[in-house]
Amino acid sequence: MESGKVPNEVLNKIVLSKINKFREDVFLRPGIGEDCAAIAFGDYACVLSTDPITAAVNEAGLLSVHISCNDIASSGVEPLGLLVTILCPVGTSEAELEKVMEEVCITAAELNVEIIGGHTEVTSAVNQIVLSTTCVGKGKKSEIVLSSGAQPGDSIIMTKSAGMEGTAIIAGDFSYRLKGLVSDDELLHAKSFIKSISVVKEGALAGKFGATSMHDITEGGVLGAVWEISEASGAGIIINKDDIPVEAVTEEICKVLDLNALRLISSGCMLITCPDGEGLVRHLQSNGVKAAIIGSVTANKNERLLISKNKKTIEEIEPPAADELYKLK
Repeated sequence: MESGKVPNEVLNKIVLSKINKFREDVFLRPGIGEDCAAIAFGDYACVLSTDPITAAVNEAGLLSVHISCNDIASSGVEPLGLLVTILCPVGTSEAELEKVMEEVCITAAELNVEIIGGHTEVTSAVNQIVLSTTCVGKGKKSEIVLSSGAQPGDSIIMTKSAGMEGTAIIAGDFSYRLKGLVSDDELLHAKSFIKSISVVKEGALAGKFGATSMHDITEGGVLGAVWEISEASGAGIIINKDDIPVEAVTEEICKVLDLNALRLISSGCMLITCPDGEGLVRHLQSNGVKAAIIGSVTANKNERLLISKNKKTIEEIEPPAADELYKLK
């Protein structure tokens, strides 16, 4: 298998199919496109999500906090606590470990999330520092938003712009590949995206507004997330390619490195479905969150189309493969 997420077909056949489902208090279980698990405690639910950081070196501590908190936010729940596992390669200095831990603690404090446990180890099993974080949140069971809740007729809303996390990682970890190809100002702007990869704010706003489903856009980019919401919800999706926001610097970096911005890891962007798409966009924008309607949900579950009216093209949206970022490894 290639680097990146295990393909969905393999995930279903080898991983998900083997999971036993027998606890009545578990009401949100693993599935394609689902970001979280949830356990019922009376009228409330404990919501959990776990993720590793393997594709980035710089700012790995910051990223590890945001990606897990973003998953919890996609269920409309406030993240409360984090379990952090840090695996260091043999030869890691104390200063390197301290830098990662400072990033983790500072980022968590900014989100009002407490570090509640974890594990730290030096091992020859890894060749760079690997972080895995598990986030815990709490909310009313009746208010949990699922990735599988998209309904025909819903608008599809996307926050911020495609490829934000990937753009920041490339500018930080692969700047040598961009030397002489993009300007210093463009590189600095690209690096600044790392400050905007939280979707906790829009998750809370959209959840209270009436979102039917939410999915933070990570590996596989916008099109990967679109496919996963369609698969999870058993509904069709039509996306207007010309309406997907992409920053100019992202387009430029992807052009010179021959990458697809719509398949590039995009933490910081949330995909949301909602019956009142225009109202939700206004609500998000009035609260300082950039948002745009990029498509709609249809009743035909086999309909997953990417349409460009400008270029007069129609493409079928394929299942997510290895993220574009891995092409640079």
